[in-house]
Amino acid sequence: MDAKKTGRYISDNRKKHGLSQKELADKLNITDKAISKWERGLSFPDISLLIPLSEILEITLYDLLTGGNKDE
Repeated sequence: MDAKKTGRYISDNRKKHGLSQKELADKLNITDKAISKWERGLSFPDISLLIPLSEILEITLYDLLTGGNKDE
């Protein structure tokens, strides 16, 4: 997994849904600092957050883990 690619993908999809980092963090019951770290490629979401994150952003787990659609 490429942390920077995954972070960019999370950021792009968050913005497509019109969510701020704070709003996404609130939905996941975490801090906006955690979202910032993901989006900058400094860390990955905890495994327990993958399904809720993919549901909120309306993306597949595969795309979330690979940082984008396999067709791109």
